[in-house]
Amino acid sequence: MMACGLPMWKVTAYIDANIVLAQTVWDGLWMTCVVQSTGQMQCKTHDSMLSLTQDLQAARALTIISSVLGVFGLLVTIAGAQCTNCIQGEGSKVRIVNAGGVIFIISGFLLLIPLCWMAHRIIVDFYDPKIPAPMKREMGAALYIGWAATALLFVGGGMLCCSCPQKGASSYAVKYAPPIRAAQNVEYDKKNYV
Repeated sequence: MMACGLPMWKVTAYIDANIVLAQTVWDGLWMTCVVQSTGQMQCKTHDSMLSLTQDLQAARALTIISSVLGVFGLLVTIAGAQCTNCIQGEGSKVRIVNAGGVIFIISGFLLLIPLCWMAHRIIVDFYDPKIPAPMKREMGAALYIGWAATALLFVGGGMLCCSCPQKGASSYAVKYAPPIRAAQNVEYDKKNYV
């Protein structure tokens, strides 16, 4: 969700001989921001969905779907947790937790697609000689945050998918032997108190 909302997908690249450090441009999925060297920041949202490039439109859609799936996966995993009572049976809970892990992995793939696509576009545009130097961009912090989130989704989903019921667990309750009671007129031996 942070990668989706941050405006730092593409940032200004300082590669020309005439380096102007007065302002930095951040391009995101939802807005473009200009940060002055004084610390003042002005942001403008992308007004029209149709005026956006195809990679931005796809990145918006995929990051939103990934975020929704991540929240849904979290709810499914919580429902199948050992500490909840909404689902009975060990086998059912394990299957639900496994389903939550699969949802996390799908969410990670849906987030990875726009991140890699945007990184590819940034690299291609950076080395394109037809694009002027002031218009070239570098990868921003939102891409790295997204890649870290993707890695966590894959690891967490994989761990949840690997959870399985214990093989040696019995389905019946443990039965204990009844305590030995002394006869009524018999004194207890002192060693029983130690």
